[in-house]
Amino acid sequence: MAELHAAVQAQALEPTGPSGGLYASEIFQDDRGRATVFVPVEGRVRCIGRVESLVVPGAELAVITHRGSLADIDLTYGELGAYTTRHEISVAGPLQEYYLRDARHSPDPSQWATEIGWPVFRAVPDEPPGTARRR
Repeated sequence: MAELHAAVQAQALEPTGPSGGLYASEIFQDDRGRATVFVPVEGRVRCIGRVESLVVPGAELAVITHRGSLADIDLTYGELGAYTTRHEISVAGPLQEYYLRDARHSPDPSQWATEIGWPVFRAVPDEPPGTARRR
């Protein structure tokens, strides 16, 4: 992330939202897989080193917010995975994280907030508003 934020600053780009990541499910199942981290920006990105332009595709997501250190984020993933399985709405696709509040905002991990998005095929009609959404 430091490399991305440095590239954003060096190119005088303005972030338009929280940084995030796209993670293949194999990362969680096999401890290996594709991971892409990003900083959304307005403007044209020049490729520098490992930094390149990317358009994050829209997706229908079930969303939960993890608060605190990332050391136990697997528990929050477990909750969300169980929810999507129980409601039979999970589909293949990368899991998404958005770092709403992270080390750039506070050195205190108890202050961090990470939004996790799990791909789903549709929102269940009886679920509370805001549980599934398109990003």
